Amino acid sequence: MKSSNITKVVEKLIIQKLPVFIWGAPGIGKSSIVKSIAKDKNLDFIDLRLSLLDPTDLKGIPFFDAKSNEGVWAKPSFLPKENDTREGILFLDEINTAPPSVQASAYQLILDRKIGDYTLPSGWSIISAGNRENDRGVIYKMPPPLANRFVHFEMEVDFEDWKSWAYKNSIDSSIIAFLSYDKSMLFRFDATSSQKSFATPRSWDFVNTILKSKLEENLLLESISGAIGKEVGVAFMSFRKVMKDLPPLEDILNGNLKSIESTDDTKIMMAISIGLVNLLRDNLSMENIENIIDFSLTIPSEYSIMLVRDIQQNNIPIENCSKWGDWVRRFEYLLV
Repeated sequence: MKSSNITKVVEKLIIQKLPVFIWGAPGIGKSSIVKSIAKDKNLDFIDLRLSLLDPTDLKGIPFFDAKSNEGVWAKPSFLPKENDTREGILFLDEINTAPPSVQASAYQLILDRKIGDYTLPSGWSIISAGNRENDRGVIYKMPPPLANRFVHFEMEVDFEDWKSWAYKNSIDSSIIAFLSYDKSMLFRFDATSSQKSFATPRSWDFVNTILKSKLEENLLLESISGAIGKEVGVAFMSFRKVMKDLPPLEDILNGNLKSIESTDDTKIMMAISIGLVNLLRDNLSMENIENIIDFSLTIPSEYSIMLVRDIQQNNIPIENCSKWGDWVRRFEYLLV
């Protein structure tokens, strides 16, 4: 299931307080989805790593209560307070990296929302995530009694979902353009390979940070390859060289450049389209929208449609401009 659908499902299931487990390969954004849901819904968020706990840590430490003359348990401070009236998500990330004895200690908490004398507040939901057993991570096979306490979803990498996320998070336009040109480069994880660096949505975010760090040009290739691998790093840097030959996108945006001579180079057209969307996001006006629509009528149909769809994906009101009717009439045969 792609991430956008998992988000929709999880948002509904946390209302019903059903425990959810999200499975998937490393680096595809499982944890990010849960954190984004908490942020978007204004929910408290506790990230609890069971692999760092002992079996007794969840239940707490026993001590003698002189007043009641009996042994009681000191509840752990990392769990939500029982009288907490707020709503939140208790995220058990990488739960299957915890030893079986620790996983077993979470059985009651996950299904019954209590453990020992502790009860999870009514406003809190439990979500877990972890890598699959065939990903060769440091994990333990999940015991059937624990697995049966979750509703399970396996997350897949979906380029359009990632692209939408990339626009919203201001990922460098060269990354979006390169991966639009070759979508296979978004995720290159091979569980049988010993390669330490490989391309995933997470490692492309690292590349974005590297680019924004203003490293010297002669250090970029090795630094980027350290995040996504040598093969992908070389391909990406070659693509960036193509982007240096782009026409001035600002001139297209302000209407001074109505068309370009060469429109048969896929790399250049992909880079222009993505670059214009990012430029428009930062310089939003109806006049600029109309200038881009005018330009889109001069380029091959596949790039024009991609350009317009990306603009719509960014919630830019392109349909309100005076040139919208011209664009629809030009490409209506492709939109049916």
